[in-house]
Amino acid sequence: MVVTIHTFPPLGRVSQAKSRIVSFSVVIETADDDAEKPWEIRLWHSSGEQPWEETKLQPAPRTESPTFLQPESSSHKYFPFSAALPVPSLLRFTLKYRSSPTQPWIWARDELGLEDGLITLAADSLHPLDDDLSSIIRGLNPELKVRSVASQTPRTKLWTVEATVDPATGDASAYSDIQLGIPWGGFVRYIALVRHSIAWLGPRHGRSSFSIDKDAVLCSFLSHEGKHLVLLGITNVNNVITLFRSSSHGPVMIHLRNDGNVSATGTLLAAVGDNCERAIAAVMYHARTLILPSIHHAPSQEPSAKGQDFGLEWMQNWYDGLGYCTWNALGQRLTEEKLLNAVETLKESNINITNLIIDDNWQDVDYDGPNSDSFGWKRFEAEPKSFPNGLKHTVSQIRSRLSSIEHVAVWHALLGYWGGISPHGDIAQQYQTVQVRREGWKVNGPMTVISNEDVGKFYDDFYRFLLSCGVDGVKTDAQFMVDTLASAEHRRELINTYLDVWTTSHLRHFGATAISCMSQAPQILFRQQLSQTRPTIVVRNSDDYYPNVPESHSWHIWANAHNTLLTQHLNVLPDWDMFQTSHRNAGYHAAARCISGGPVYITDVPGQHDLDLINQITGLTPRGKTVILRPGVVGRTVDTYTGYDEDALLKVGSYHGKAATGTPLLAVFNTRPHTLTEIISLDSFPGVISSAKYILRSHNSGKVTPITDSESQTSRLGVTLEVGGYDIITAYAVTEFDSEANDKISIASLGLIGKMTGAAAIIDTHFEVLPTRRAVSITRLKALGTLGLYISDLPNMLIERDFMVTIQGLPVPPSTVTVDQRDGHVLAVDIQEAWRDMGLSSGWSNEVEVKIYFDAEHC
Repeated sequence: MVVTIHTFPPLGRVSQAKSRIVSFSVVIETADDDAEKPWEIRLWHSSGEQPWEETKLQPAPRTESPTFLQPESSSHKYFPFSAALPVPSLLRFTLKYRSSPTQPWIWARDELGLEDGLITLAADSLHPLDDDLSSIIRGLNPELKVRSVASQTPRTKLWTVEATVDPATGDASAYSDIQLGIPWGGFVRYIALVRHSIAWLGPRHGRSSFSIDKDAVLCSFLSHEGKHLVLLGITNVNNVITLFRSSSHGPVMIHLRNDGNVSATGTLLAAVGDNCERAIAAVMYHARTLILPSIHHAPSQEPSAKGQDFGLEWMQNWYDGLGYCTWNALGQRLTEEKLLNAVETLKESNINITNLIIDDNWQDVDYDGPNSDSFGWKRFEAEPKSFPNGLKHTVSQIRSRLSSIEHVAVWHALLGYWGGISPHGDIAQQYQTVQVRREGWKVNGPMTVISNEDVGKFYDDFYRFLLSCGVDGVKTDAQFMVDTLASAEHRRELINTYLDVWTTSHLRHFGATAISCMSQAPQILFRQQLSQTRPTIVVRNSDDYYPNVPESHSWHIWANAHNTLLTQHLNVLPDWDMFQTSHRNAGYHAAARCISGGPVYITDVPGQHDLDLINQITGLTPRGKTVILRPGVVGRTVDTYTGYDEDALLKVGSYHGKAATGTPLLAVFNTRPHTLTEIISLDSFPGVISSAKYILRSHNSGKVTPITDSESQTSRLGVTLEVGGYDIITAYAVTEFDSEANDKISIASLGLIGKMTGAAAIIDTHFEVLPTRRAVSITRLKALGTLGLYISDLPNMLIERDFMVTIQGLPVPPSTVTVDQRDGHVLAVDIQEAWRDMGLSSGWSNEVEVKIYFDAEHC
C-alpha cells in the first residue's frame, strides 16, 4: 500500500524552474509490507496546448536522492525515483504508479487526492519584458492615466497609474470604484495582502479567478509564462487612500477614498518582472520617491535624549536583548505587586531579560462604558489603587531588583487610551480637546481626543513625565484608531498630525526605543514606516499572539511570514509578537521569532518557564548579557503563491552575514492539521549561490547532509513534520582544501549549534592552511555556547592527537572539546564552559575569538 508520494517539483502547486531542463525527484512512501514489490512510476505531462506525454521514472540510488534529516518512520519505506524533462513553456504534470507490472496503474489524483502540478519558467531574459501595460493588463481602463517610469530594480518594468476622485462633501469622504483590468488576461496564481482587520494586514491566495474578501494594499499575479505583475496602492498623497478590490465579472477594481476638500488623484504602481521579490521591491522603492515630498512635518534623524555607545565591536540595539511583556503573563488587572513578583521570579529563574514592557492596564482611566474599548485616559500618573506609590517608584523597584534590565517601556494608545481621553480627567483640563466620531470598529460613536493644536505639547509633556519616572521606551498601540475617524475634516486635521508628532516625540525622548503597534492601516504604512530618513523602529507585523486560541497559532506565523513580503521594504524591524515558553506550541513560536530577524520577548506567567527553550533562543555575551541571535535579513515566506489551505510546509527564509559569504537559513512549519512530508530544494534557501558547495543541518535532529550544490539531486531535502511541527535548517558553505594524505577536506563553521539560529552568533569566520600543513578555523562570536565545526574527515581523526583549540589565544580544557553525539562530522567546543573554567573576562571586548587548529595530514 502506498502511504503517499512526495515529489519535487510538487504536485498540486505552482513551481518556477530556473532552467529549461527540470530534474524531477519522486519518493514513494509505502507500508513495510510492500517494501519488496517492484514499484513503477510514470510522469504524465503536457506543455502548453500540446498532448499529454508519458515519461518513465528510473529508480535513483540513495546517493542521488533527497536526504531526510529527521528520523524516517520505522514502519514505512521510501523508494526514490528520478527523471529529467525539458520544459519549453508552462508544464502541467501528474503521476501514476503501480506495485508490479501485473497490477493496474493508480493515478495520484484519484488515490491520494494530489492535483496536477504546474511549472513555469522563471529564467531571467527568457522572454523580453513588455513596455506596454495594456498588453499585460487585458482591458486596461483607457480613462486611467498610465505613465512608464524608471525602475530601481533589475529586470523589471514600472508604471504609475492615476485616477481622479471627487472631493469630500462636508464631513463625508468621497469614494470611487474604478475598473483596472484583468492581469495577464488570465493568470495562474495570485497573492493579495489585504486589510485583514482595520488594524492588521493578512495574506489571501487564489488561482485563476481574483476574489478577495477584504480591500488589498498589494497584489501579485503570476502569468502562465512565469512573469509577475505587482500592484501597490499609494496612500497619504493628497488625502487619498488607494486600495484594490475584486469584482464579480473578473477585473481588478481600484477603490479610492478622498478625505480632501478638493478633487484629487489616486495613484497605484504596477511593476512586472521575472522575479516576484524584485517586482515588489520596484513598487516599494518608487513609492518612497512619491511619498517623501508629501511628508512636510516628519523629522529626519532627530536627536535623542539617550546616548549611544558606538565603541562596541558589534552594534547591539535595544531589541537584541531578550524582552518580557506583561500582557498575557499578568492578566488584565495589572498592579505593582504583580509586576515586582514577576521580576523576582525571573531573577530566581536566572532569566536575565534586557527589556521590560509594561503593557496595557497601568494607566489611570475613567472606566466609563461597558469595557476598555470605551474607557478614557484621565492623567499621566499610574492608576492609584494598583500603583499606590506612583509609576516612578514601580520602575525604580523593577530596575533595582533585576539589574539586567536596561530598558523599561510602557504601553499607551496613540490617542491616549482605547476610548481616547476622559472628558472629566486632568488631561482634558490641561489640553485642548475635540470630540470626534469613530466608525468601523468594535465601538462606534463619539470619543474625546487631544485637538490638533495641542497634540505636540501633549506628547512632549507625557514623554517628559515618563522619562522622569525612569521609563525609556514606549509601545504605542491602537494606532489604527486614526483611521476610524468618520469625519473627513477630522481625518484631514488629525491623522497626519498624530502620526508625525508621535514619530518626532519618540525619537526626541526615547530614540528608537519604541514599538509601533496595530499600525498597518495604509496611512500609517506609508507616512510613518516607509521613509528611510529616520532610525529604524520596531513595528508589530501581524495580529496578536493568542495562546488560548488553538487555531490561531499556525495562522499567526503564516500571516507574519507573508506580511513581511511588504514590510521588509519599510524602515521597520518586523515584530512577530510575544509568546509563552511553557505553552504546548512554544517551540513553534520560538522558531518563528528566531527566524523573523525581529525582537524576541516572552510573556510567561511567573514561574512557568521553559529554560531549555529560552537557552535555544538566547546566548550569553562575554560581558554577561543575554542576547537573542537575530539573522541579519528578516524572515519571509519563500513560496509566495502557496495558499494557507494547501498541503505544503510553510517555509520562511532568512540570511545572516555578508552577501555571498553569509549563511542561508530556512525555517519550516507544519500549518496543516495532519503530518506533512515535503521535498525542499537548496534553491529555496535565500542567498544560495550556484558556485558554492553546502552542507545542510537540522536544528532539531542535529544531523548534517552530505556536501552538495544547487545543481545536484542531493541538494534536495526531505522534511517530515508532525502537526504543529517545526525545524530550522541552516545551509553552510563549505571551504575545501587539499591534503596530501587525505585527499580533500571540507570544513564549515556552524556557529552555536545548541541555538535555533546559532549561525547568527557568527560575526566573522575564515580558514587558513598554515605552512606546517595544520589548518586553522578562526571564528569570532557575539555570544557563548557550543561552537560547531563541520569537518568532512572528522570520523577518521582523534581529538587528543589532531586538535588544539584556543579562546582569546589561550588553550581550552580538553574536556570542552568533543565530537557531537548527533553527527560524527561535527566537532563541538563548549565555549561557555571553557570560558567559566578558565576564569576569562571580556575586558574591553564584547566578542569571543575561537581558533581551532587541526592536523590536515592526519592518518
